[in-house]
Amino acid sequence: MNARTQITLDVQTQRRARAKAAELGISFAEYVRRLVASDLGEPKPQGDVSAVFDLGASAEPTDIARDKDILLGEAVWREHLRKRGGADHKRSRRRT
Repeated sequence: MNARTQITLDVQTQRRARAKAAELGISFAEYVRRLVASDLGEPKPQGDVSAVFDLGASAEPTDIARDKDILLGEAVWREHLRKRGGADHKRSRRRT
């Protein structure tokens, strides 16, 4: 997804940048995109997928294609319990 951005350059800088883009055979917008990408470098990795799915931690083999709903549900439930302190939080209040 692209986002439109407006920048202001002095006339001389804009003229020189457009000339450089033409020399490279690219649009002014592409020239600016390349400069920004070059300055920022590669994006940082978002993380390892094994952190999400805890790959390799199963005691028994699993068939994720067949059992994905069950396995993801169990993982979400374990995370919920972990955040709640590990206890099953069914309502155990007694009415008096």
